[in-house]
Amino acid sequence: MIKQSKKQMLMLAAITSIGLSAPGAFAQVKDVVVDGKGEIPYVIDARNVVARSGTGLCWRTGYWSPAAASTAMAGEFPVGCACDSDIVAKDKCVAPVAAAPAPKAAPKPTADKIKLSADALFDFDKAVLKPEGKTKLNELATKAKSLKLEVILAVGHTDRIGSDAYNQRLSERRAAAVKTYLVSQGVDANRIYTEGKGEAQPVTGKQCDSVRGRAALISCLQPDRRVEVEVIGSK
Repeated sequence: MIKQSKKQMLMLAAITSIGLSAPGAFAQVKDVVVDGKGEIPYVIDARNVVARSGTGLCWRTGYWSPAAASTAMAGEFPVGCACDSDIVAKDKCVAPVAAAPAPKAAPKPTADKIKLSADALFDFDKAVLKPEGKTKLNELATKAKSLKLEVILAVGHTDRIGSDAYNQRLSERRAAAVKTYLVSQGVDANRIYTEGKGEAQPVTGKQCDSVRGRAALISCLQPDRRVEVEVIGSK
């Protein structure tokens, strides 16, 4: 170690004499300050600054090796990045790029399906909205406008009284009436789709099969007369 220290002192003296003859070269070289831990592969002064030649080359010590140049640190990078950049792996001399923050997940659409009694919306066998029906649809329109609306599906259903063809047309007219009113309340017409199912999807099943009398049958089949409205959107 004493011999090594003498060698470094002699080298520093030589560097000083060279540096005096080439002040311009030193002025353009940025100091490389090592951490001072472990084997330092370059000559350093009392400030832990790597000594350089008049042309800016780092002075190597007897400890120098490609591995030492790649492991001895000068700040966040190996000292060899500044002194022997052609030897040290390039990826060791570049600050890691911070990972971009993960994009926020898009809000998932929610779907609310609302069954509106046709008797609450329309008179029996009619497709003209009643005042109380408009009140219910006002609430639906307010809900739709509070969302990032994707689509509204309005599906009309009837009971089994009457012909299939008649009930199909009636269910379509009722669904269309719901759409027309929602549009009048500010809901985008292109977001509303309508469909009529006629009497094809009853919910009463066979519970009214034994009912006698038209008035009693109409009352029993009331759940089948409905408009199902599905609102799909996200907050």
